[in-house]
Amino acid sequence: MISASYRKYILNFKNPSGTSRGVLTTKETWFIHLNKDGKNGVGECGVFRGLSADDRPDFEEKLQWICRHIENDLEELLNELIEFPSIQFGLEMAFKSLAGKHPFELFPSKFTKGQDAIPINGLIWMGSEDFMKSQIKDKIEAGFSCIKMKIGAIDFQTEIDMLKAIRKEFSASEIELRVDANGAFSTKEALEKLKILSEFQLHSIEQPIKAGQLESMAQLCEQTPLPIALDEELIGVFKEQDKQNLLKQIKPQYIILKPSLVGGFQGSNSWISLAEKQEINWWITSALESNVGLNAIAQYTYILHSDLPQGLGTGGLFTNNFESPLQVKNGTLQYQTNLNWNYNF
Repeated sequence: MISASYRKYILNFKNPSGTSRGVLTTKETWFIHLNKDGKNGVGECGVFRGLSADDRPDFEEKLQWICRHIENDLEELLNELIEFPSIQFGLEMAFKSLAGKHPFELFPSKFTKGQDAIPINGLIWMGSEDFMKSQIKDKIEAGFSCIKMKIGAIDFQTEIDMLKAIRKEFSASEIELRVDANGAFSTKEALEKLKILSEFQLHSIEQPIKAGQLESMAQLCEQTPLPIALDEELIGVFKEQDKQNLLKQIKPQYIILKPSLVGGFQGSNSWISLAEKQEINWWITSALESNVGLNAIAQYTYILHSDLPQGLGTGGLFTNNFESPLQVKNGTLQYQTNLNWNYNF
């Protein structure tokens, strides 16, 4: 017999982290705990307030419902959770955790054995010019060969000057540059801004305009001098047919999958399959989960064998994260088998 419970946990940022949606100081997350014959499993439901499709008043009510019906068939539960992608992910993770030899080894591989690493991008948060410059310097010194810079919150010219300064020192073959606008550009100015940005040989830009403007985004993807990656655009698109229609209409160069926001492993697999049929490339990104969620996403990402740097380096942002074997070294995420978890069930 399986029993289930849940708890809420507030992650505190070491430094306030700036995005185009404002400055974050805390991040709410929820854990599902399973127990069967004395064996534990844990899953993280990383709801992202203001962004997740399941940022709804009945979120906790849904967690209670899941705990009451935990002995139902898993597929049946996941179907019930179609509009709650972060709970879908937490539940999938919890069952994987329960089934494994160790609750934190979900997808055994060379990664979990500490024999291989995942290349990741170094994330530059928005802030003052000096703050952003110091982050860029730190990431380069830490061995990152791919840097992702959040843009759209400070003066555009200042952001351009920063990209110019990086390119003056490092060529595109030395440092891959990605930018993430989080929908900050207006439809009128977007193409012009993309032309300016393309001068710096960027790998891609995430979500240049706000999600939901399908015709404008399709036009932009057709005319852009710079590859466009859809991110927020995928949130809240639940049905297979709707996903396919969105990709066919917009024809982006890339999609970015955040398992907490697109329905976990199954939701991500569905997007990947549809994207690959249309020759659209993809990568995986965490969405400010604790190390519990990050661990599951990293292990899942590794077995997909993508050759692109992934967006998995957020574990060090919080003061009260759980100690884990995950370590960022030389621009990669590694699993240090000599380190232990300090998560208490």
